[in-house]
Amino acid sequence: MKRLKNKLLAMEPNTVTYKEMYEGGMLVADPSHPTIEPWAEYDPTYYYGEIGFHISCTHKLAQDKPTVTISIPCKDLGIEPPPPEAECALADFCLRVFGNYMEELNQALYNRGRPDEENGRYELCRPGGEILQRNAAYFAECIPKDYENGSGSTVYILTDRRNRPPQRCLCLRLQVQLPRRKLRKAIQMLCRDLPDAVDRFIVGLDRSEISEVIVLAKQQHAIRTWLSTSEFCAFIANGSILPRSKGSDLPMRGAVPFLSTPKDEVEVCGVRGMGIRKGVTVITGGGYSGKSTLLDAIAAGIYDHVLGDGRELCITDGTAVTIAAEDGRSVRHLNISPFIQWLPNDDPRDFSTDHASGSTSQAANIMEAVHSGSTLLLIDEDRSATNFMIRDRMMKSLIRREPIMPFTDRVNELYRERGVSTILVIGGSGEYLSVADRVYMMEDYLIGDVTERSRSICYANGVVFEPPMEAQWSQRRVSPHEGFTSYPAGSGSERLEVWDMGMIVIGNERIDVRGLQDVVTPRQWNALGFMLRYLTISNRDRVIDLEARIDELYARIEREGLDLLYSSYFTTCERFLDLPRKQELLSLIRRMRKVRFEYIKE
Repeated sequence: MKRLKNKLLAMEPNTVTYKEMYEGGMLVADPSHPTIEPWAEYDPTYYYGEIGFHISCTHKLAQDKPTVTISIPCKDLGIEPPPPEAECALADFCLRVFGNYMEELNQALYNRGRPDEENGRYELCRPGGEILQRNAAYFAECIPKDYENGSGSTVYILTDRRNRPPQRCLCLRLQVQLPRRKLRKAIQMLCRDLPDAVDRFIVGLDRSEISEVIVLAKQQHAIRTWLSTSEFCAFIANGSILPRSKGSDLPMRGAVPFLSTPKDEVEVCGVRGMGIRKGVTVITGGGYSGKSTLLDAIAAGIYDHVLGDGRELCITDGTAVTIAAEDGRSVRHLNISPFIQWLPNDDPRDFSTDHASGSTSQAANIMEAVHSGSTLLLIDEDRSATNFMIRDRMMKSLIRREPIMPFTDRVNELYRERGVSTILVIGGSGEYLSVADRVYMMEDYLIGDVTERSRSICYANGVVFEPPMEAQWSQRRVSPHEGFTSYPAGSGSERLEVWDMGMIVIGNERIDVRGLQDVVTPRQWNALGFMLRYLTISNRDRVIDLEARIDELYARIEREGLDLLYSSYFTTCERFLDLPRKQELLSLIRRMRKVRFEYIKE
């Protein structure tokens, strides 16, 4: 950090721009060619031993709050480069451990009588129980230091002729709020306290915990692989703690551990638990029995979770989508005719609206999920439109001309024709008992199989399911054309904002994203905004193949990392990003109101 300290000492004491620090200018001399004059280079990566500290400007309105990316060689951590299936989990673990050291530094800086801008502060991504691909912690190939420091900003190229290939490093990213007009304190934060915390982090890293993280990650990966080739769509390990503490995402103390029904208990990768089979599954029970808690745990299982979360071995089909009614959402060019048979002055096979009703929005959400490749729908009747979910025999007898085909009438066909399973939480209607492949009842957070009992009840009451005429499930492929831009009308500057209230603003669009039920962190909202912006600025075709472009984007993120999306131009967007799924990105685009979509000819 010698070169960084020299940069900071050379600045004006009241500086607010830190220009020289961000530029990283240095004079490079080659001792093996003394006749060549030193030349200028710019590299804002400063080294502490072999550990790199890359400093970049977060954005123009936060020049006193640099982003620091710390690159620690895996060999310094005492770990081999982790297996691919454990990389994300191990980076996540290291981020959580490193966060404890940053909190220690923040406690020493804190003065409740002054704001962070005067005290200084280290800001790090603090995740919940889920494990996601993040730009705050990841493994990457990094160029090692190939010079030694001289006086001032002069550096000397190493002449030992050793080959220095890129090395695998753990990269941790944080922001440092430097204290305003306190240059000496800023120097201490960047050049002494932060490197010292990294040293303590490396020394204190528990190798046995690293082994546990890798073992769990491999186990989770193996269960997901098993799910993808089995007759099951979800797995819940015995002993899992599903209820959450009030007001938090932590496991509830004293909660009843989950225990599979004997008939459904399976063993996967040495773990015993309940396998939920593909098809139509109903979960019922009285109020406060744990049925919605179970569904929430299944929904959480689309992502891996950390050891101690309680749901770390609750694994769900990664394409699963949580479906709910979403009054007022925008819909563009969707075939919702399997559920809406006719509409006044509209065609349900090519349905568009700026303000969908509860039933049409839920139909649209299902059709979008199916079109995006989901093979599992998760539905809670409490968050659904009643007239979409059911219509009993008496109402069918009374209302002869009804455009809405209830979900009860299509749920089996959806699995039979499209391979899309459904797990439903039902507490107030028995209509689904006659169409369910399996029925489970929750009582005091314990699950029981009541399938045969349900069938007996249906038989005793003369309930016979009569399937309707088969539906047309296919969608015509559409892609955005006119209005798909990050530039507001008449403006030469882009606009992208992500609001805490559940809105993404891009160009002239204000997109309500509160209905995307499976987005679990605010950093995923930011990533969705930047991904949408990436698709708009990279669009040079009149009509783009949206699915192909999205596949290309995810492939590029896999190669280059999530941070390729970030732009410091947008001062209201947060620096840290978590990767969302393709399902959420496609659904986000379908909610755009001012874009004109065109059909793609097959």
